[in-house]
Amino acid sequence: MIGADNILNNNGNYLKISDYISQQNQVWQGILDFVSFNEKGIKSKLLNLEKPCYIIRVEGKVGATNEGYLYPCNQEKTGQAEILVSTPPLSTRQLGDPTFLKFHGVKYAYATGAMAQGIASEELVIALGKEKILSSFGAGGLSPARVEAAIKCIQQALPQGPYAFNLLHSPSEPAIERGVVDLYLKYQVRTIEASAFLDLTDNIVYYRAAGLGLNADNKIEIKNKIIAKVSRREVAIKFLQPAPTKILKQLVEQGLISELQATLAEKIPVADDITAEADSGGHTDNRPLVCLLPSILELRDEIQRKFSYEKPVRVGVAGGIATPQSALAAFMMGAAYVVTGSINQSCIEAGTSQHTKQLLAQAEMADVMMAPAADMFEMGVKLQVLKRGTLFPLRAQKMFELYKNYDSIEDIPLVEREKLEKQVLKKSLDAVWQETVTYLSQRNPDKLAKAVNNPKLKMALIFRWYLGLSSRWSNFGEKGREMDYQIWCGPAMGSFNDWVRGSYLSESNNRQVVDVANHIMTGAAFLYRIQSLKVQGLQMPAYYSEYRPVTFN
Repeated sequence: MIGADNILNNNGNYLKISDYISQQNQVWQGILDFVSFNEKGIKSKLLNLEKPCYIIRVEGKVGATNEGYLYPCNQEKTGQAEILVSTPPLSTRQLGDPTFLKFHGVKYAYATGAMAQGIASEELVIALGKEKILSSFGAGGLSPARVEAAIKCIQQALPQGPYAFNLLHSPSEPAIERGVVDLYLKYQVRTIEASAFLDLTDNIVYYRAAGLGLNADNKIEIKNKIIAKVSRREVAIKFLQPAPTKILKQLVEQGLISELQATLAEKIPVADDITAEADSGGHTDNRPLVCLLPSILELRDEIQRKFSYEKPVRVGVAGGIATPQSALAAFMMGAAYVVTGSINQSCIEAGTSQHTKQLLAQAEMADVMMAPAADMFEMGVKLQVLKRGTLFPLRAQKMFELYKNYDSIEDIPLVEREKLEKQVLKKSLDAVWQETVTYLSQRNPDKLAKAVNNPKLKMALIFRWYLGLSSRWSNFGEKGREMDYQIWCGPAMGSFNDWVRGSYLSESNNRQVVDVANHIMTGAAFLYRIQSLKVQGLQMPAYYSEYRPVTFN
């Protein structure tokens, strides 16, 4: 450890007090045996968040202790221990908005997001729920039967919660979206994470309004809670405002909700919580967190002034949350809660293959890139995936270029078609089309009918076969398809790997979602303590600010 400017000659621990520190009018009283003057001892005092931390000076030596107390300075006494700076005890429950904890029945202002196709698995949700940490099951892309089985499994394990289920917007398949909502209402799933919505649908309004009523105090009771994940102001506005009267009226006419529920829905926002999603894995607008969160907070405040809700909408963040530093940064900017995503799919409870988890555990921040999305391929919409250890993003991009440049499969030059069949699809284009026909005849016969007379659409559907299956190959560990794995991942994965390098969490086999959550929140609280001491004038080298994961006892 170096840095002459930080050394006090009779200290030996590199701590120094700024010349600009304000004069304290208190002194420390306690047993000097409990004061540490060496680096290891001081670090242990800083890490003891359950107790206050006092930085004191005794006979010219600076040390730290968690014991003792402060009392007014007595000018007549000499030889008193001089208090330099101090911090009170700090609980992880103090980070974020306390109403988030009470509203969702959790211990942290921390949640894990819904990674589609069951990557955010039953095991993951249950493990976190048992520790009173909110987690959302990744229902997107799963069949109704699979979602129903997940509901039964999670509710049996967590009868009192907490847990949430994802509602993924399906603009091309509204019946699927409605079917999932019907399941959530049938089984009384009380919290959903709404994602990928560009506008409100009658489905999500139906879910919200169907859970409204009046309690014994004649106040609005919200049973169906919504956490809306957004990355654009224009979408956030829709969830921050009450449900549109037009949709509510239609639901009443259909007999789905009562007149009272429609009236109550016009008095509350559509969502209880807004998650501002920055640069994340999968579908993302690549928004920088430091720009997005302040913008959404300002918008929330503007709408709150307009409607004067009894309970203002909370605003949390997702995208890039992977370390104690990033979590603390979000809290300091005003986030009510933080949501992790990419990092959880490298944990043992995630619904991904072991090969995928190992690739994720080796990823660096630059090992991601944007690639065409299966669900909105023709529109050119992209999502963020891992490029290290897989050729999927390059192959998917090549398919989009072929789609953009040609009007049909037959128009593609023969040499390119042969490359597709031999190197990527590993079967003939005709065989892929037949599998696509079989799939669509059951799931979306209308689209199949359109494709028969639309060569461009037929080509898109053939390419979608690869784009759709590649994520499933990754989840199930399809042998021989490793180079085609589609792994949704943001740069946060690399940031997490940098942080845990050299610790027990560097190995994917040791990563458990509860451990990850505990370390991020504990580390954030510890760093808050360090920054508090620094603001008061304590100068210290980097060693004292480091928080590295060690096994919890």
